[in-house]
Amino acid sequence: MQPFKIVIPARFASTRLPGKPLKKLNGKTLIEHVYIAASKTDANEIIVATDNQAIFDTVVAFGGDAIMTRDDHPSGTDRIHEVASQKQWPTSSVVVNLQGDEPLVQTDNIHALVELLHHNNNADMATLATRFTKLEDILNPNHVKVVLDNNNFALYFSRAPIPWVRDSFQTPEHSKTELPNFPFYLHVGLYAYRVKTLQQFSTLQPSMLEQAESLEQLRILSNGMKIIVAQSAKPIGHGVDTPEDLVLVENILKKQ
Repeated sequence: MQPFKIVIPARFASTRLPGKPLKKLNGKTLIEHVYIAASKTDANEIIVATDNQAIFDTVVAFGGDAIMTRDDHPSGTDRIHEVASQKQWPTSSVVVNLQGDEPLVQTDNIHALVELLHHNNNADMATLATRFTKLEDILNPNHVKVVLDNNNFALYFSRAPIPWVRDSFQTPEHSKTELPNFPFYLHVGLYAYRVKTLQQFSTLQPSMLEQAESLEQLRILSNGMKIIVAQSAKPIGHGVDTPEDLVLVENILKKQ
C-alpha cells in the first residue's frame, strides 16, 4: 500500500441537518466516529478540515488533528486543497477525501480507492460506485448516478436517472416498479487524488454543470480531466444526511 493521507471536510452548515458533525451518536460526536473509522486505515496522516471553531475544538479535544480553513470554499475539494497547501505536501502525495458524515466507511474501500489511483497514472481522480438494486433509489435525486465508458472512466454524474433507458422509462409513472435490465451505478462520495490535481482543481472556476447539479466532480469532467471508477470492494455504509439517518446509524453502531 502506497502512503496516503485522509482529509475529512466538515462544515457546521447543513441544509437538512445543521451542526451535523457535532451531533451525538452513542456518546460520541459524528465527526469523532468518522475520525475513528479513518484511523483504522493505513493512512499516515488524518486531518479534519473545518471552518467552524466548535468543530475544530471538538476534534482537538478527542485527540484528533484539525486545521481551520476559509469559510468561502465552493466545495470540499477546494477546502482540501487549502489543507494540502498549508501542510506543503508534495505534488505526488495521494489524498483521500472522506466526507464528515460517513462513520460507517469501510477500510477496504478506502484502500481499494488508493490502489485504483496508484494503478491509473492517467487518471486525475479515483472514486467508487456500486450497483443500484431498487428503482426508487435510481429515481431519487439525492442518490447520485454515474455513467462509465468501456474503460471505467466516468462519462457523467447526475442526480437524474442516467442513462435514460427509453423502452423501460416510457411507461406511465404508476407502472415504474421494476428495475430496468441495465447496470445503473450509484456514485459513492469518496475520492482520491494527487496534490497536483488539487492544485489544478483550485485554479478552475465552478463549471455550469457543477452548479446546475451541485456536484463538484463535474468541474473535473467539464475541464477534460479524467475520473477512474471502480465498484466498491465492500458494502457501502449508511451516511448521515437527516435526523432519521442519525437514529439509523446510531443503531448500527450499537450493534457493532
